[in-house]
Amino acid sequence: MDYFPYEYRPGQKELISFIDRTVRDRRCAVIEAGTGTGKTITSLCGTLGYAKDHDMKVIYLTRTKSQQKQVIRESTAIGKGILCVAVQGRSAASCPMMRDDPDLASGNAEEISKLCSVYKRKRDGACHCNFYSNLEATDVDQWVNLIRMEHPDPEDFSRMCEDAGVCPYELMKLILPYADVIAVPYPFVFMPMVLDRFVDWMGVPLSRTILIVDEAHNLPDYLRDVQTFEYGERAMDLAAKEAKEHGDFVLQEGITVTDLVAVMKEILAAAQREYLIDEDGMLPPYYLEDELMSRLGVSSITISRMCKAMEEIGDGIMEKKKERHKLPRSYIHSMSRFIRAWIDGDEDNYVRLVIKEGDNALFQAYCMDPSGASEPLIDCFSSIHMSGTLQPLDAYVSELDLDRVDTLCLDGIFPKENLLTLYTDKVSMKYEEREIEQNYNDLMELVVDTINAVRVNTAVFFPSYSFMDKMIDDGLVRRLNRDVSYEQRGMSQPDLMSMFNSFKNSEGGVLFCVTGGRISEGLDFPDKALEMAIIIGIPYPKPTAKLRAMRRYYDIRFGDGIRYTSTIPTVRKMRQSIGRLIRSETDRGVAVIMDRRVAGLKDIQAELCHDIPSKEREFFHYSKY
Repeated sequence: MDYFPYEYRPGQKELISFIDRTVRDRRCAVIEAGTGTGKTITSLCGTLGYAKDHDMKVIYLTRTKSQQKQVIRESTAIGKGILCVAVQGRSAASCPMMRDDPDLASGNAEEISKLCSVYKRKRDGACHCNFYSNLEATDVDQWVNLIRMEHPDPEDFSRMCEDAGVCPYELMKLILPYADVIAVPYPFVFMPMVLDRFVDWMGVPLSRTILIVDEAHNLPDYLRDVQTFEYGERAMDLAAKEAKEHGDFVLQEGITVTDLVAVMKEILAAAQREYLIDEDGMLPPYYLEDELMSRLGVSSITISRMCKAMEEIGDGIMEKKKERHKLPRSYIHSMSRFIRAWIDGDEDNYVRLVIKEGDNALFQAYCMDPSGASEPLIDCFSSIHMSGTLQPLDAYVSELDLDRVDTLCLDGIFPKENLLTLYTDKVSMKYEEREIEQNYNDLMELVVDTINAVRVNTAVFFPSYSFMDKMIDDGLVRRLNRDVSYEQRGMSQPDLMSMFNSFKNSEGGVLFCVTGGRISEGLDFPDKALEMAIIIGIPYPKPTAKLRAMRRYYDIRFGDGIRYTSTIPTVRKMRQSIGRLIRSETDRGVAVIMDRRVAGLKDIQAELCHDIPSKEREFFHYSKY
């Protein structure tokens, strides 16, 4: 059956056929598909034929809500009775019973799930949550038919459920066995406890699913983060406060919880003094364990017993909070889990660090090997990995330790002459050179002249928020005479989208954002919403202790640490930013890279230009300037 609902563009039939063949051979497809190839629709059409014929499910892994909505839109276009649903992680905001309690807003999925179990429990024959109890009389088949007709996104589905007086999260669990396509965030597959529950809800084992990984270039870093664990000074203070509130607990003769916290803080302070350079420092693998034994005068076995005692204490505290409908969180419990994980962690694949984030210092065990969490990609029937910026494909395959792999690269289908990429050799954004007076003044003049040369919507990608703030403080905005929008650190999603839409709908607006930030990928700028991108600097990673450890690790594993830890992620970030310009066959745009070092990046095809404003005016046919 041909599921493709549109007129084919060049390369799309080839791409669908490649994916279908890979799935039928039970292999893994790693694909870079350029702008305009329709990655969402082609991946769905390439997987649905085999999935439907063999009673399998297609699991579409996304990073953002907007990507989930795109999956629903394309599944709706396919039609043919395909049932597509999108599932989001559990939070207090998604629960009608918890949404209005500000004390629950910070709860993670595990904590909200524990609290939910109390609401669902029957007392005196009645359930405390009417939204849950109403499910008993709900006709699931009727809801399945309703979804087939109306194709709601997650927010619409939640509103429909609340209007009907039923729990959206619990009802979705009942609907999943009927679904052909399920769009979920990454954690549903790559966090083992979540995956176990998800598989149970679907009613099919992972081996009978086909995984599509959207924006796959993000997956290696995500898998590292999933396996990383940390504990900081603020959490230690909260653990001590929690202990005092519950009558401090004796863990070992002469040692209470607050004693242990005090020693942990002493060790953290000593680690900062001895090892911290700028924002982080590498610690010996057994640093924390050795310091705890030395300062407390105990053995490693005693430390293990103390951790077990803290877990039991934390369990008791969480249970009491849960029964009072409070967030079931214990900082004593989390401290014990951290100490255990730090001591028991793999020495080869982790680097132990002390980190300073603002006024909070942390111990962190950072995982350098993403393949440790990639097992679901092996256990599923087939996996499809797609991105517009995934090259070099061999590096991606190696990092994730993928097996039975077929690869494909498809260029974007839009005219190459629609994109002009320029660079200047007048400035360097090398860390030690960027603020040299002459270099910085030249950069300021170049940015001002480049923006003012043509009145088109322009995004300026800064290397960091701090450098953006410096240029603003030094008068950049005042010299532009244009409306300027700002991506701010820690911006909420609603605020980000409001700012983004305001810029997108402007005429000649300027957007200040950060390379590698949320603006630089995942958001579309149709037509004239973005016509020029200025990239200030090459976004090489900062030379931290973590980066040095990663380079050594990849030197040992693959023989080229610089390629894996610096060159590849840098080029991908730049290509993501440049890729915002061309999203359709009618889009035209100019990318300007302000850093002479781009000449050394062979994967970035940029033209050296000594008069960028004139080149811009020529490209946009601005005779009036």
